Amino acid sequence: MLEGDGNGWVSLPDGTRRWGIYGAAGLLLYATDAAGAGHVLLQHRAGWTHMGGTWGIPGGARNRDETPLEAAVREFEEEVEGDLDGYSLLGVHEEDLTVWRYDTFMASLPGLTPFRPGNSESKEVRWVPVDSADSLPLLPPFRAAWPHLHANLVSAFSENGGGPGTSATG
Repeated sequence: MLEGDGNGWVSLPDGTRRWGIYGAAGLLLYATDAAGAGHVLLQHRAGWTHMGGTWGIPGGARNRDETPLEAAVREFEEEVEGDLDGYSLLGVHEEDLTVWRYDTFMASLPGLTPFRPGNSESKEVRWVPVDSADSLPLLPPFRAAWPHLHANLVSAFSENGGGPGTSATG
């Protein structure tokens, strides 16, 4: 793999631009607190980044020779410092814009693992209650995807009698 060979802008038919020549991917982590309330790990993007000052998930450009999941984990580890070990993959949400796509991998951790910014792209990284996530100034594409992501998280946990923002009973 050529390091960073996916870096670059793609212009969409609507005139907007997206980062990642081969698409992009990110990791949406979910965990519950001691009371069973669901939280997601969000990244406050540094002001100098594209759409800076907004909240989203760690992620970025996919390189030519990596899978979307490999890209999501690599980007997470570049942008966030902390122990990602022990995550369980819950599913993936694909935003396919024909000439570009973004894969959001939803994963759970057994608890609210401490994380902090890992590079200058992250102003802050924090666990946010699922029911409060949409009250933040979200990155516009993440805001558009949030209802689907939230529904996918609820679906992933409904079999266990709990879900994001609720206490698990199972």
